[in-house]
Amino acid sequence: MPGLFDVSKETILVTGASQGLGRQFARVLAAHGAAVALAVTDTASIAKAVDAAEAALGPVTVLINNAGIAIEKLATEQTEADWDSVIGANLKGAYFLATEIARRMIARKQDGNIVNIASVLGTGVLKAVSPYAISKAGIIQATKAMALELAGQNIRINALAPGYIDTEMNHAFWSTPAGERLTKRIPQRRVGAESDLDGAILLLASKASRYMTGSVVTVDGGFLLN
Repeated sequence: MPGLFDVSKETILVTGASQGLGRQFARVLAAHGAAVALAVTDTASIAKAVDAAEAALGPVTVLINNAGIAIEKLATEQTEADWDSVIGANLKGAYFLATEIARRMIARKQDGNIVNIASVLGTGVLKAVSPYAISKAGIIQATKAMALELAGQNIRINALAPGYIDTEMNHAFWSTPAGERLTKRIPQRRVGAESDLDGAILLLASKASRYMTGSVVTVDGGFLLN
């Protein structure tokens, strides 16, 4: 179907777009014609960030809810401050940004689309990132819960769950012994490239996914099959 993955009429807000996956999402969506606004949000600045994006580009029609952090420590070493930082950025911030965007879409009687960036660690686990894994499990459940509530308003909410992706932040790790061991656990025997997510983000951001809501799209080279 011509234009199936077309996003040229969309105004898309991408959070956490200063580096890594967020930057790649913004690039590929802009390259396919979307008007893209970039933001890093916390709960105190959500309304202002959305106001600024909409003042510049018009009503947001698609949210890519990507901002997030991880703190690598064993569970017995994680502090309350660590927990608050990770859960605040990855789950609380994402949830309240999605609800802010959804309220605006409802007020405008506008069809909408929200894509939450989860992780394979939302269903699987590794050592030393327990708050991160918990936050991403929460994102998956938030996606399903909000999708159920908002389907009647023609607002779709889906999640993208990447596996291990080579980014600027973790590039050096993949050539270490630990990185090589982890790579061997991936059935495709390679770490993903940022561009390996391009097709999935275009699917979820476009009308190609118009009959999908509450879905979790996993792109992990088969990691969760282990």
